[in-house]
Amino acid sequence: MCGLNTELIAHLHPPTQVISREPCVFPFTYDDVTHYSCISIHSDFDWCSLDKEFQGRWRYCTGLDPPQCVFPFFFRQKVFHNCTKEGYILNRSWCSLTNNYNKDRKWKQCSPQNT
Repeated sequence: MCGLNTELIAHLHPPTQVISREPCVFPFTYDDVTHYSCISIHSDFDWCSLDKEFQGRWRYCTGLDPPQCVFPFFFRQKVFHNCTKEGYILNRSWCSLTNNYNKDRKWKQCSPQNT
């Protein structure tokens, strides 16, 4: 089990940290759970892994770290190559965070630029 060392992400006495410019890796696995966006487990602040399988390398998230849409993706009986409003009760566009929404059920609302 790859447990996050709470000393590394202690919000009361954080270690001196060089701000990484490395991109977050999505999805990433932490404690045998796959995450498709930044998480706040063991922290008051959102963070992400810098590796597909968490190896202790991480950084705090910023507003520039949202998960990205995956295209094409499969939803119901169709393949989508762009954001869609289909199936969203509020008539807003959305996209899948994996290539098979039917299986994984991970999604996000699209931005005006459809990203």
